[in-house]
Amino acid sequence: MKHLFWVVCLVVLTGCNSKTKQSDYVAIEDFKSQHKDGFVGDSQCMACHKGVYDNWTGSDHDLAMQVANDSTILGDFNDVKKVIDGVSYHFTKADDAFMIHVKEIDGSEVDYKVSYAFGVRPLQQYLIDFDKGKKQVLRVTWDSEKNVWFHQYKGDEIDPHDWLHWTETAQNWNTMCAECHSTNLEKDYDVETDSYNTTYSIINVSCESCHGPAERHVFWAEHVQDSVHTENTYIIPGNSQLSQMNMCAPCHARRARLTEKMIPGTAFEDQYMLQNISSDFYHGDGQIEDEDYVYGSFLQSKMYHDGVKCSDCHDPHTLKVKFNDNRLCLQCHAPSYDEPSHHFHAQDTDGAQCVNCHMTGAVYMGNDFRRDHSFRVPRPDQSVEYGTPNACTQCHQDKSDQWAADQVVDWYGPDRLDHFSDDLLISNKTTINPQERERLDTFINNLNYPAIARSTVIANIDITNNAQFEAVLKSLEDPSAMVRYNALQKFRTLSPQDRVAIASKLLNDDTRLVRIGAVQLLTGIDTQTLAAVNQSALSNARHELETMMFTNADFATGRLQLGDYYLQSNDLDNAIKNYEMSLKKDSLLLPVYSNLATAYSLKGDSNSALKTLNIWMKKSANEGRAYYLRALLYFELKQNDLAISDLNKAIKIDPTDTRSMYNLATFYYQNKQLSNAENVILKALKLQASNPDYQYLLALIYRDQGKMEESGKIMQALQAASQNNS
Repeated sequence: MKHLFWVVCLVVLTGCNSKTKQSDYVAIEDFKSQHKDGFVGDSQCMACHKGVYDNWTGSDHDLAMQVANDSTILGDFNDVKKVIDGVSYHFTKADDAFMIHVKEIDGSEVDYKVSYAFGVRPLQQYLIDFDKGKKQVLRVTWDSEKNVWFHQYKGDEIDPHDWLHWTETAQNWNTMCAECHSTNLEKDYDVETDSYNTTYSIINVSCESCHGPAERHVFWAEHVQDSVHTENTYIIPGNSQLSQMNMCAPCHARRARLTEKMIPGTAFEDQYMLQNISSDFYHGDGQIEDEDYVYGSFLQSKMYHDGVKCSDCHDPHTLKVKFNDNRLCLQCHAPSYDEPSHHFHAQDTDGAQCVNCHMTGAVYMGNDFRRDHSFRVPRPDQSVEYGTPNACTQCHQDKSDQWAADQVVDWYGPDRLDHFSDDLLISNKTTINPQERERLDTFINNLNYPAIARSTVIANIDITNNAQFEAVLKSLEDPSAMVRYNALQKFRTLSPQDRVAIASKLLNDDTRLVRIGAVQLLTGIDTQTLAAVNQSALSNARHELETMMFTNADFATGRLQLGDYYLQSNDLDNAIKNYEMSLKKDSLLLPVYSNLATAYSLKGDSNSALKTLNIWMKKSANEGRAYYLRALLYFELKQNDLAISDLNKAIKIDPTDTRSMYNLATFYYQNKQLSNAENVILKALKLQASNPDYQYLLALIYRDQGKMEESGKIMQALQAASQNNS
């Protein structure tokens, strides 16, 4: 979802609704709430904090969401007609209503009334009310800098039934946008009816979005004596780096919800799971590619690790940066960094600006340029080797990465400072040699590197021997909850007994995210095996896991997650129900087809399983896994010729598909076609030489071929490896 989040968190020192001094002290314990959840509204804050209130007024937070009227709508509704990417629009105004007539690419036509304006600069979006309590964000958007209409996903013709279409989940306000554009939002999604009863206390991002409900603060301010001094004023001040991270990160991060609603000031990982810097969303070295909303890149930075916080650069109320030139950086950095002897560019040119070398950016949502907050040194040498972007050739577009790398060597010498991106890039490689893997095993437990980078490397690597197992196992004691969580995920293929031994220690972890990770590791394990686990901790963690899943159940991926949970718990009917709802929300979420077919197969419904796989193949003809799974189903149905054909198709689509090779070789072996079996399993072993299953099958083939010496060597090696790993 390409929706609007704003650049910095609001840090308003909220206060009382009166400056009148009170002579009588009233104990705070006698306080009784008069407002829903204690949110009193920004007008209460203005009475004592007019200066910061005035700064906030008119900010992006203040204007995050507004009722549609003449003073809030920026777009041109004066009988304007526009055709963009095959969709026709007619913008008009009838009395006080702002209307849009839309003719879709399939020919359907509907008139819509704009209910709310969303955002203000550099673009403004518009909300439409739908049934079941849903509000949808129109694709057509107003460019408030150029004063023109334009499309999100420019150039794409999006079918009205596609998940990305503005009437579908990807552009749903309730789940994709609302929490970070209003105060004290409660989504209130009903899983059974797929409907919402979403509410908020204040329409925009107000003082209490960041500082928490102010009712107790107001009561304290109005009733304490002048002589009473206390550090606890019943409000979140946001002075420390940690406090600001917990304020700002919830809305300035690419993350998944763990809880039903955002509670201001709560530790981030007790409410959210941060997306790591996977190459699915970031460039291989951790630079921004898809939207990350700042926090994921900031955690990578030296600035973060040296204690820099949002308000060091951004005014917490206007949200603007304190300076628009190098003075911003020179608040902390030595003046010598603002000299040609450092940056090798003419003074007062674009090339001499700190941000253009150390905070490159990208355009999102069509016209919104956002800078990378990982504050990195340009590395064109990495660009040469890995194809990652660098600041030099983004500016000097007529030059090559090698040219830029040579310039860096000329200016700064041949040696580059150690940086986590070197290890992150290695972890993204298809094949890692033993020396590289040893380096990564050391990296993941080196606390001098950013936790978000170390957790990503853990997610990227495999555990194939005892040394690697021990390295990841050690990460379970890491001070970072994100590292502990990602380490837990690596042990899902272990035996139930081993999973219990590992996860039971973390069911009482201080952080909700880790407790959820621990109970995920235990899902699907029988009651008898779980008997030794602390049942109270298990029940609590399981409740937290289920809360997370039901909170995200309005996403197609959320339904997939619920389906997986029920599948692991052998609740096949609920698994199938949620998989089918997931596909209803997004028919192109391809992993669902695999899991739905598996659920049908386990239920004994081979026809539905086969039908599901065939639909998957129509959606994505070059999906090797679909052929692999259909082959397994054909084997169960005793249709071996069709199964063999599908395995060969899977291997043709993906020549690295060793599981298909293994199954094909196994079939040949079982049917005494030893030469074919040998040829196929040798291809698999070229790709995964240390896989014990593949080695064992080859040993059996050699034995039956009479090659006893070759078979014996493999068996001895497998036995030795087993003893070493025990």
